[in-house]
Amino acid sequence: MIMDTLTLYYATNRGHEGANRWKPDRYGTKFSSDGAENLRFGKVSVNADKAKVTKLLARTSAGGAGDGEALAGYLTKQAKGATIAAFREVLSEKTGETEAKLGSAAMFDEVKGIMEKATDVLIFIHGFNVSWEAAVGSALALQAMLNRTEAGVPAQKTQVILFTWPSDGMALPWVSYKSDRTEASASGYAIGRGFLKLRDFLASLRDRATREELCGQDIHLLCHSMGNYVLQNALERLGEFTPGTKLPRMFEHIFLCAPDVDDTVLEMGQPMDDVQELGRCVTVYHNRGDVAMHVSDYTKGHPERLGGNGAARPSLLHNKVHQVDCTPVVTGAVEHSYHLCGLPNRDIRLSIAGADLADPRRNRVRDSDLPNVWRLPKAGG
Repeated sequence: MIMDTLTLYYATNRGHEGANRWKPDRYGTKFSSDGAENLRFGKVSVNADKAKVTKLLARTSAGGAGDGEALAGYLTKQAKGATIAAFREVLSEKTGETEAKLGSAAMFDEVKGIMEKATDVLIFIHGFNVSWEAAVGSALALQAMLNRTEAGVPAQKTQVILFTWPSDGMALPWVSYKSDRTEASASGYAIGRGFLKLRDFLASLRDRATREELCGQDIHLLCHSMGNYVLQNALERLGEFTPGTKLPRMFEHIFLCAPDVDDTVLEMGQPMDDVQELGRCVTVYHNRGDVAMHVSDYTKGHPERLGGNGAARPSLLHNKVHQVDCTPVVTGAVEHSYHLCGLPNRDIRLSIAGADLADPRRNRVRDSDLPNVWRLPKAGG
């Protein structure tokens, strides 16, 4: 058995477990003791059987190659023995003033070095009912799927950065969902704070551009399930600390996957009507057979979910916002995590690689007379 060490960058507002906050045993289900907006930045390393990972990346799922859902399950188990190293926060006294070396700056500098090797970055925000280990497993599976090679798909190396918030990781449909939604709301302010740090870092790079050549790579954002509700609350935080009337453009592509938010949330005057200001293109992936969306609709008293039938009125969406119906290719266990598998993941990879929205390699077809409504048909459909 040949073992590979898989490395993932992370930011979290979870409280650490273990005596050493810089080398914790894991992160738990509660907020950091420093508060819900406090963020730790670090790296986690997981050992995995190379042959098993390769086999799962080749298995068919969701209409195409790559069973990222099964891979996430395997890597979640492996994450129980992970090595975690948080970037230290360093304070020093010079000439009577305190200078800080923040963990975020240390991580951004390290990731910048990776991007300079022709690598894009994707920030991943997970959803409801996700433990620390499951968050790491899902993010590593996403990273592996985004970096798999496939005929007809241009290669683009991608480094995933996980933002993990204190989702309960419990299977209690009523209690844990309500708890997670409360914590998701509070965590939105934490990720908003993280976005502000990223904004300032990018601004500093542009200010130094005359002395330092920019790498030319892109940063993307992918939110899954209730992670979209985290983003919804992060937008409010960003708006509070952004001068002018427009949010800062930080991302190339924003992927809203199985979004557990209202189906009107992207319309003008609604909480996420300005999300397109953060990126060049926004894509919503939905599945009409997603049981998790039905549970959110009917047992929690929510309006129709964006991740179920898509936008209530797609004609009212900004022209940068597109939606893709994945229902025809999604079956069985991947009905909620299809962004990790087959054709939906392939579509995401093609976006990251710079393919046109109507590129025939995507297997997309128009689902209406509207230019922003698409469907992923079954092979030959």
